[in-house]
Amino acid sequence: EPLGLDLDLLLEKLRKKQPLSQEDFIALSDYVVEILLEEGTVQPVSAPVTVCGDIHGQFYDMLQLFKIGGEVPNTKYVFMGDYVDRGYHSLETFSLLMCLKARYPSRITLLRGNHETRQITQAYGFYDDCMKRYGNALPWRKCMEVFDYLPIAALIDNKVLCVHGGLSPELKTLDQICTIQRRQEVPHEGAFCDLMWSDPEALDGWAISPRGAGYLFGHKVAKQFNQINGLDLICRAHQLVNEGYKHSFPDQCVVTVWSAPNYCYRCGNIAAIMQLDDVAKAPKFITFCEVPESQRDAPPRQVVPYFL
Repeated sequence: EPLGLDLDLLLEKLRKKQPLSQEDFIALSDYVVEILLEEGTVQPVSAPVTVCGDIHGQFYDMLQLFKIGGEVPNTKYVFMGDYVDRGYHSLETFSLLMCLKARYPSRITLLRGNHETRQITQAYGFYDDCMKRYGNALPWRKCMEVFDYLPIAALIDNKVLCVHGGLSPELKTLDQICTIQRRQEVPHEGAFCDLMWSDPEALDGWAISPRGAGYLFGHKVAKQFNQINGLDLICRAHQLVNEGYKHSFPDQCVVTVWSAPNYCYRCGNIAAIMQLDDVAKAPKFITFCEVPESQRDAPPRQVVPYFL
């Protein structure tokens, strides 16, 4: 057990949405950094595994996801980032994921998303949540340290690449992703930034992204990247899709998975997770709806009306 932390007890508390003391939260963060130090920038994962997209602080919907997909450690998971901001319960959401990582490190892989940064969390809610709970910025700073150590991508049985956003014109091979120095704030441009921010689009090559970061990448770009790297599929999150998942191109070489149902408590979308039993077989998608309002508590808070 890490530094006198009773992880099973903490998990029990966190599943009931009970807050951790600042002392426990910081000890947990430090312990998770130790685990992430051992992981690659492109972390290898073996099937069977279930892949999830953005959560954005929707704690009750994440509990629902685990009910539907199976609890850790029975089911192995890859989460593709964007755990925090926008939803009402960012702190509870990321605390539970950290605790699962601490308790079952080989059964859950947490990737970085474009929201796992200092700048974005200060603008879209997570910083305020931490301040409101703990009354000081230390827990938030510890969380930022954890974010800096999160792997950028996961590679499932050498065939399926999971990454939050998409591709970069600076990257031709997986080996190039492995050489990125990940222990930093996500930069405003360059390969690391593009992996967090890019989106697939119905075109051939590259185009400027309306997001102001990353690029739009077309079918030919994705197909070529998969061919060069022996991949069958790029799985990514980052974009709200009403049906919970969406194939970008006719040959299904890129899929978007979105795991926050009724995003921002008003978008009306359903959510999905992707079950990959064997990379030689087609993935299975399981969709789910949000937890009814009567079964979750929603503190009154202004959700910043901005969409990414």
